[in-house]
Amino acid sequence: MIVRMWHGRVPTSKAAAYRAFLNERAIPDYQSIEGNLKVYILERPEGDVTHFITLTFWESMDAIRAFAGEDVEAAKYYPEDKEFLLEFEPRVVHYEVVGQS
Repeated sequence: MIVRMWHGRVPTSKAAAYRAFLNERAIPDYQSIEGNLKVYILERPEGDVTHFITLTFWESMDAIRAFAGEDVEAAKYYPEDKEFLLEFEPRVVHYEVVGQS
């Protein structure tokens, strides 16, 4: 199993709206791809900025490629992201899951 991790920052004033967008648009998009096992969205406010981390769990790199395209480390963005994000981090990171309970 492979975890794909993305980080983004939004103004805290827009955090609730971004959370709603992620739940209504992004999570269903991830889940529509065969080989997606799970999606977690993490949120942490820090003053005027709120951090979001998206953790998606995948069966294989081929499944990730079906979602992200050939450059699997390139971040995937939605048109709506420009309404929320303070910057567009270009890369994501992947981790192989080597232990679980």
